[in-house]
Amino acid sequence: MGLVCSAPKVYKPAAEVDLGPDSDEHYISPNVKGSFFPDFTLAFSTPAESSLFLVCICSSAPRVAGLPVKMFAWVLETPVLGSVVLYVLKKDNLVNKLVSDADIPEPPLFTPTHTWQDIPEQNVSLAKPGWSPAERVEEAVGCLPGLADPSSPGFRRWTIRDFTKAYTSGEITPVMVARRFLAAVEECSGPDLNMALFISYDPEDILRQAEESTLRYQQGAPLSAMDGVLVAVKDEIDCLPHQTTGGTSWLGKMRPCVADAACVAQLRACGAVLAGKTNMHELGAGTSGINPHHGSTRNPYHTARVSGGSSSGSAAAVCAGLCPVALGADGGGSVRMPAALCGVVGFKPTAGRLSNSGLLPLNWTVGVPGILAATVEDALVAYAAMVDQSGPAHSQPQLNLPLLTSTHSMPNIRLARYGKWFDDSSEDIRGCCDKALQILRAHYGWETVDVTVPEVEEMRLAHYVTMGSECSASLATKYLDKLDKSEIGWDVRIALSAYGSFSSRAYLNAQRIRNRQMYFHNKIFETADAIVTPMTGVTAYALQDDALRTGELDYINAAAISRYSIAGNFLGLPAITVTVGYDRGGLPVGLQFIGRPWAEATLLHLAYAMQEACSKSCRKPMVSFDLLSKKE
Repeated sequence: MGLVCSAPKVYKPAAEVDLGPDSDEHYISPNVKGSFFPDFTLAFSTPAESSLFLVCICSSAPRVAGLPVKMFAWVLETPVLGSVVLYVLKKDNLVNKLVSDADIPEPPLFTPTHTWQDIPEQNVSLAKPGWSPAERVEEAVGCLPGLADPSSPGFRRWTIRDFTKAYTSGEITPVMVARRFLAAVEECSGPDLNMALFISYDPEDILRQAEESTLRYQQGAPLSAMDGVLVAVKDEIDCLPHQTTGGTSWLGKMRPCVADAACVAQLRACGAVLAGKTNMHELGAGTSGINPHHGSTRNPYHTARVSGGSSSGSAAAVCAGLCPVALGADGGGSVRMPAALCGVVGFKPTAGRLSNSGLLPLNWTVGVPGILAATVEDALVAYAAMVDQSGPAHSQPQLNLPLLTSTHSMPNIRLARYGKWFDDSSEDIRGCCDKALQILRAHYGWETVDVTVPEVEEMRLAHYVTMGSECSASLATKYLDKLDKSEIGWDVRIALSAYGSFSSRAYLNAQRIRNRQMYFHNKIFETADAIVTPMTGVTAYALQDDALRTGELDYINAAAISRYSIAGNFLGLPAITVTVGYDRGGLPVGLQFIGRPWAEATLLHLAYAMQEACSKSCRKPMVSFDLLSKKE
């Protein structure tokens, strides 16, 4: 078989790379002709080699689903043939050229941890280290402006404070809301909608929690502003009494859930009603939310479109009004991407700000809990409840909560924009995001500065090698080696084959690229408060029938959806997305702010300003429930 090879990349030292707007650094738009094994060229010369033809077609096609996915997985899992195919497909591709075989001068950086940094933030309230979750929630609520006028233009979802106000008045009780929630979930699960939002929920447990909360309100002693508020939990995070499946059909049987995850326990201590475990892309190994075991989560704005993933059910549940807050896990944009596609807020704090205890260890150095919320205010309140302050003071800086009452008075904000990267998105997304930046400048005087973020595609591939290697190492011995592969979805079987093929050299070089990117981003943050990008390169795409049973490999859409999400995970940076408009089909468009380490308060200020500037144009989803309606 003939192979057309190209030389590995030789990187110059990071300190010599020009980060200015006129840099000659080459921007590589993702080559999506087989993202799992990208950019290979084959020339068949013998009949024996033609046996690989189908696999080569599958790996280079822009989208594969149905029977071809099954055949591709079967070939890769056949011991001898699979080894040959993996060797051929990896012989000359961008992972090897830009990562595995590259010459990189920097040493590896294995974890994206950030030491304490004394970076002053504007207009904040300082939370005391010894406060309980409920005390932090009280402080966060005190940072919020008044409730919006229900009669103001634009669609408005009910917020945490709306529920608290209704419960305190006695007009609505947590039990009433819980019953409406259960009826809505049942309607969503029926054949007419088939939304596939939840993997498991327990009506008796939900009603028990709601009854306890109702009694506390009747006694005038709610635990916090979150008492009685429904919170859904991605099925990658432990939450009793449910098993944690990770979107699989088997993990819950092999790994018993014995306690709440730390972030869940903190919400429970605030009186939140834990509403069940939301659907997700199997093992978090995809961006669509298509799950052959538990159903494919549909987008409430258009039920024939994907919700995004992997925190698909959490995003769609918040979008549809089933809860003002849901928990997700973000290892490669898995909170922020579905949030953008479903038109809600997606917030990923700095690595280490929230505890990973009770989170499935699918990718140790890139995955963290995150928040999906109806509004920025809700994201702030949930964040305040969940912050981990159990570690030594020197390992984390102080916790600043943004005074959103004074966001409008923040001067001298500088947003870094890399034009070539920013514009590598659909026309509708570019238009919405450019208009959003113009609005920020007009309303607040905030400045957008042009920069270069080098080696964006190299970072994406290095993150993929890191995430895949860690997922494979985490699952292989304890679970996958003991498992019948037929229990795994076909698309995920292909992904796991790729993950298991990465070498130690590839992993080490990926960490060298991480070190370079940390340097680049730190330099940019010396002159800018945040980096601004679209959240995704495309809006929610069509959910096709042939993928429902097998999953799909949609290389073009997967690369476009994840184009802007990587730095937050690979470098452990805080990031948030907020809706800034809609495409011509009425599908949401998200804008993302990526911040300095530990600067969550600044990001929440930026997101709140953006949210308020766009609030009058907010549109109601096709599937939407009103749990606070006074009509029975």
